[in-house]
Amino acid sequence: MSLTIRILAIGKVREPALAELCGEYAERVSRYGHKMIIEEVREEPGGREPAHILEKEAERLRARLTEAAYTVALDREGDELDSQALAAFLGRIQDQGLKELAFLVGGHLGLKPELVKSCRRAISLSKLTFTHEMARLILLEQLYRANTILRGEPYHK
Repeated sequence: MSLTIRILAIGKVREPALAELCGEYAERVSRYGHKMIIEEVREEPGGREPAHILEKEAERLRARLTEAAYTVALDREGDELDSQALAAFLGRIQDQGLKELAFLVGGHLGLKPELVKSCRRAISLSKLTFTHEMARLILLEQLYRANTILRGEPYHK
């Protein structure tokens, strides 16, 4: 049974080089038998209170989630995993026979705290701050790396 990996991300990747790299790593992940889906969710227009923006974006993300999805929020307060730990996590998800793993990537304000708390897990990519576009690329690269670790392939050094 293949695992669907869904990345629900606020906003588009506007930089063409980053968009190309995201596509490349998504394709690499799919070579491991996963159905890879990236859904871009509309950003809430600026000029409003941050709480309003976060709420509207959270509503849009929630509307795209399926009940079967194991949800993971990308959040600076989440668990910091190294590549080996992410691979182990991915392996456990697959071993449990779960059908969908959904990663939520916030916009420039991040994710609404209540949405993060409602997820099964929250992970942090780093103590550093990245643009949401870079976070998406790093996540995709790490998912590819996790698959190479699980298969014992030489990509991970």
